[in-house]
Amino acid sequence: MFLKVQLPWNVMIPAENMDAKGLILKRAILVQLLDAFASKKATKELGYYVAVTTLDKIGEGKIREHTGEVLFPVMFSGMTFKIFKGEIIHGVVHKVLKHGVFMRCGPIENVYLSYTKMPDYKYIPGENPIFMNDKMSRIQVEATVRVVVLGTKWMEAEREFQALASLEGDYLGPIFEE
Repeated sequence: MFLKVQLPWNVMIPAENMDAKGLILKRAILVQLLDAFASKKATKELGYYVAVTTLDKIGEGKIREHTGEVLFPVMFSGMTFKIFKGEIIHGVVHKVLKHGVFMRCGPIENVYLSYTKMPDYKYIPGENPIFMNDKMSRIQVEATVRVVVLGTKWMEAEREFQALASLEGDYLGPIFEE
């Protein structure tokens, strides 16, 4: 789910980027904010940082004594992406194993669908292994699958989420795009 958030942030501007014209300073602050925002990746509370939408407020700059950099407190609006238990999502399969499949959903790389949560699907080994049911519906690499999220886990060291999914429910399974 995409969330609209408003966040405070501290932006450091090197002294050489300072200029008497406010427009150049505002541009330097925005560039630094975007760089810092992109490197942050995700938080447990808000999910993955996706985009800065507006720069709402720039506070008064404070000079750092030892470096000469100027610290500007800013307030901005942005978009984050986080999945929740019970949410229906679309994942793209990137790995098929005997015990289940791994999918990607937006910035989330590890959404796991266990074979125990795929009723009526059987594992078919081979060079390109797949899961298939009696109606010839296939779950294979690059397939888009609609699933329900059973739970999520925040991995602090990697700064990312992992999720467990299921096909148990109405209107869940591979999506056929024509």
